[in-house]
Amino acid sequence: MDQLYRPTHAVEIAIVGKYVRLSDAYLSVLEALRHAAIALGGALTIRWVNSEEVTAEEVETLLAGVNGIIVPGGFGHRGIDGKINAVQYAREHQIPYLGLCLGMQCLVIEWAQHVAQLDRSNSAEFDPASPHPVINLLPEQQDVVDLGGTMRLGLYACRIVPHTLADRLYTEEVVYERHRHRYEFNNAYRNLFLDSGYIISGTSPDGRLVEIVELPNHPFFIATQFHPEFQSRPNRPHPLFRGLMQARSPTRLEQPPQWNHRSSVTRN
Repeated sequence: MDQLYRPTHAVEIAIVGKYVRLSDAYLSVLEALRHAAIALGGALTIRWVNSEEVTAEEVETLLAGVNGIIVPGGFGHRGIDGKINAVQYAREHQIPYLGLCLGMQCLVIEWAQHVAQLDRSNSAEFDPASPHPVINLLPEQQDVVDLGGTMRLGLYACRIVPHTLADRLYTEEVVYERHRHRYEFNNAYRNLFLDSGYIISGTSPDGRLVEIVELPNHPFFIATQFHPEFQSRPNRPHPLFRGLMQARSPTRLEQPPQWNHRSSVTRN
């Protein structure tokens, strides 16, 4: 219990989303971070960042000094540009980054726009007329009018690629994670993505669907198409959240206070 009541260091993680004003919108993400913080003896502080406010001019002000950045899941176009700005800031400033579902798609869009320099690249969900829809519907869904029953929903297997960050974190060949999404990584851009230095470190067992992407030569830059937060437990922190918390040397506490489970998280 010492890790809970007598933490040895402070860690501040920014959660960048458009629902941050709703107290329980990212509850599963928050709990997964708590699980990892307790296991590692960290005093966790959350910096809640409204993605609609993360402009190119304000990103430094809003994110400077954090030990890690998470872009969680969501739907719809609102706040997407701010999430992409947060991904770019994490990549360029070597700040540990974990993308969850939409957070992975924003990573891919950021790569397309700022690394691959693909003109007007985007997700087909946000710009149906984009000439480079790096995130798109599966080919068999292209002509479906009613998309109501076409989500990839529930538990799916993910095969981990050896000798990757995902492999070091999971230490398993196949993992099972929960999904809730419709759009996927567009495989037409897979080779270009790999050639630019990124890694696809997790796929569906048949190799067709991209599940995990990461960037080497970075303290921690990884994102998943699934929702790992749903698998985290107080006595078994999810390895991706544990890895995020370990990635950057946290601030040491001179005199560790007596913390309880409520005071370990603050809200702006």
